[in-house]
Amino acid sequence: MLNESSVGDGGHRKSKGERTVMEDTAKPDGPEDGQRPSKTRVLPVDISKIGQVCFTGSSKSSLEDLIVTLNAKSPDAAHLEEAARHLRETNIPVAFPTETVYGLGADATRSAAVRGIYTAKQRPSDNPLIVHICSLSQLRGLLQPEPEALLSPYTPNQTSFNDPIPPIYASLIKRFWPGPLTILLPYLSNSVLAPEVTAGLPTFGARMPSSLLALALIKTAGVPLAAPSANASTRPSPTTAQHVKHDLDGRIHIILDGGPCDVGVESTVVDGLSDPPSILRPGGISIEQLRECPGWEHTTVAYKDGAESKHAPRAPGMKYKHYSPKAGVILVEVGLGEALQPSLVKSYVDGGARSIGILRTKRWKPFLAPAAQTSEVPHTNGHNTVLSSPIPTATHSTHRLDASTLPGSSNDIHVWDIALGEATPAIARGLFSGLRELDQHGVDVIFVEGIDDAEGDAAAAVMNRLRKAAEVEIKS
Repeated sequence: MLNESSVGDGGHRKSKGERTVMEDTAKPDGPEDGQRPSKTRVLPVDISKIGQVCFTGSSKSSLEDLIVTLNAKSPDAAHLEEAARHLRETNIPVAFPTETVYGLGADATRSAAVRGIYTAKQRPSDNPLIVHICSLSQLRGLLQPEPEALLSPYTPNQTSFNDPIPPIYASLIKRFWPGPLTILLPYLSNSVLAPEVTAGLPTFGARMPSSLLALALIKTAGVPLAAPSANASTRPSPTTAQHVKHDLDGRIHIILDGGPCDVGVESTVVDGLSDPPSILRPGGISIEQLRECPGWEHTTVAYKDGAESKHAPRAPGMKYKHYSPKAGVILVEVGLGEALQPSLVKSYVDGGARSIGILRTKRWKPFLAPAAQTSEVPHTNGHNTVLSSPIPTATHSTHRLDASTLPGSSNDIHVWDIALGEATPAIARGLFSGLRELDQHGVDVIFVEGIDDAEGDAAAAVMNRLRKAAEVEIKS
């Protein structure tokens, strides 16, 4: 069985300041060293070809420990092992897929490695990171003082112990883990975690991803991974390896490519340490689902859809402008008709826009003229099944705006149209990819059809991301 959580190679855990030979020669590009990483490599990994990945544990839980048995003859397993070794031995983060978005991971127990994340992303240092774990025993090691975590780690065959995981989270862990849910936990003054993970807060967020590739990477590395989304700060979150390379090429060494992400928006972040419990960031788990769990019946909303610049963020995504493409985003809230209004487009064309992007969801028809839809071939993302539906791509058309369409206009405009579909999960899955694709087509402005954020599922998360990305929000 591979070594678990808070101990390093040979049973010796590196201190937060300890360095290795590789760390002296392969450091992230940034003010601490002035060196540049070598060319970024994209390493494909098919989880079905690496060997065996499965949970084992006591009768209380099947998430106590993770067993990973790698196939020594598999190139995919070799790619996974290379990335895991890179995480252990250097300060340069590794990009990897989860079920939500691609993450940028580093050893959460070493300060220099965690600082590498902030450097690569150009992320503000007061924005906390989420710690990704592969088992409950690994999580418990992060909730004990450092000497106890090293000398007396919890093992499933103990007959009695004081579980350091707050009991309020028991029902959530049972129902939603592994999955897109992050829980807020107390950060101990003598924690094994690097202090940079918390951005000075007395708490840290932790989650167990459901992507088998992500779990296998964490287990093989032998350390918990601090991992925000693997994009340049403020840009739309990446849902493919190509998105990561576009943003971080030359800033990191390795991107593990497991195909497109299935959920498409980040995890829900909850605070069970407050009374009543609250949601700090909407995501793949809805408030209705949370309120079905014992102890969470009165869950409140503790986030705003705009940036909260006056206070220290309690969770990622709360303080700064996020998810923004280069083009301005015009968010049209639900209930403003069944099509994008030509008069709205005209106001931007008159201002100089000659290429527009449109993200349609549940009601809008194609702008001015119908266009055929094209789709990408579905891929896998660390799972044994393909995505539930392909991610739609843009169709292009050229329209002449004249008296028959827009009185007072006589301009040709290029229209890039993406129909995300009517189902909320499909909208969430394609949202960030759509914003990025329209940016790559060089559009001057992006019009987005909003959805009702009270519909449940990931609707609140979709609208939260769009409102943070929007330059203008048009309401009824």
